[in-house]
Amino acid sequence: MKNIYIKLVLFSTIVILSGCELDPIENPNAPTVDSFAEGATQADIQLLAVGLEAVMRNDLEFHYDTVSILGREYYDLTGIDPRLTGELLKGPLDNNGFLTTRSYAAWYKIVKSANILIEAVENSAAGFTDQVKNSYYGYAKTLKAYALLMVANRNYTNGIRLDVTDPDNPGPNVGYTEALAGVMSLLNEAASHLSNSGSAFDFALSAGFAGFDTPATFMQFNKALAARTALYQEDKSTALTALNGSFFNMTGNLWTGPAHVFGLTGNDILNAQFHLLVGSGSADAFMAHPSWIADAEPGDTRVTSKSQLFEPGTRTFDGLTADYQIALYKTNTDPVYLIRNEELILIYAEAQIGSDNNAAVSALNTIRNAAGLADYSGATDDASLMNEVLHQRRYSLFAEGHRWIDLRRMGMLNSTTIPLDRSGDNVIDAFPVPFTEQL
Repeated sequence: MKNIYIKLVLFSTIVILSGCELDPIENPNAPTVDSFAEGATQADIQLLAVGLEAVMRNDLEFHYDTVSILGREYYDLTGIDPRLTGELLKGPLDNNGFLTTRSYAAWYKIVKSANILIEAVENSAAGFTDQVKNSYYGYAKTLKAYALLMVANRNYTNGIRLDVTDPDNPGPNVGYTEALAGVMSLLNEAASHLSNSGSAFDFALSAGFAGFDTPATFMQFNKALAARTALYQEDKSTALTALNGSFFNMTGNLWTGPAHVFGLTGNDILNAQFHLLVGSGSADAFMAHPSWIADAEPGDTRVTSKSQLFEPGTRTFDGLTADYQIALYKTNTDPVYLIRNEELILIYAEAQIGSDNNAAVSALNTIRNAAGLADYSGATDDASLMNEVLHQRRYSLFAEGHRWIDLRRMGMLNSTTIPLDRSGDNVIDAFPVPFTEQL
């Protein structure tokens, strides 16, 4: 594993430098983007494939922290950067500041890495069969679609570029509806490739993809992403069809799903979303919003498992106050899930509303019972069940980047659902397109 991570450091450096406008310095003993793209060996291609998974973990915290703070799931009250309690909660967001650019660049680094892999396979000197080529294409396009979906949900109506294959001549900036359609099209292309692959990948995936590390099982991940995308498109029928091909399991482990994994070796990276908890040293003040604690049903074990009382007392900073520290990750090597079964069950529940409300209630009860709660006993009209889905998603998917998106897609992103705790705080519905993308 150590040798793999050394190679991944080299690969990440290549990808990063490929976006810089510097005069090239040829080194006959080191690989370049051009050397991968033209006549790459099997070992080169395998390195690119493994590196694509690895590069996905970079800067994850910038995405999850910013969207979670916008959705008032939690606050960063450490006081390290005033923009996290100022600009991010008041606006307007700076189109040239790190709150906007850091995550945008990270997601497009994944897109760039996937494009390099696809081009390298197309022009490889390895003599791959069509089945092997398809497996690489299906893998790369699925992860590319995942990255584009994440950045599309950040930028929303401000738009994203779907086509960045040629950095000197990128495609147009498209709106949210077109972006979702482009993501779904890419997922469908990837699924077609995966269905025409062999029984195994030509490269090794990390332990985070255990159970999803063959073309057939990776297809289940692809279909899970398609179900999520279809839900954002308000296409419940397609969401249910996609769930049938995914790893959705009503009686299965809620935490089943592909994940980013981390390690303590010198060449690996840590989970930067882990924050020191009270009792483990100098605790970090990443604090659950008081409303998340107050609005929970009595006995909901998700509250006690994902938060911890911040002792010796209340944390106050910049006019914001909270009592509970977020504790979703218990160690700096805990995995971060790309998508998991608990979300799929909630997608199923939402997609059934309006056609089979009894099935929706049954799915909701699965989630409620797992959290130590009794069966749902409220009204079963469509509006009431949608409110229950939203409530369950709030607690099941806490700090996993969904609340802000959920409120927005349901037309509920307003001062009623987004607590404005200080004068001057605002509801922000999208990140701007970075300044450099407007040149």
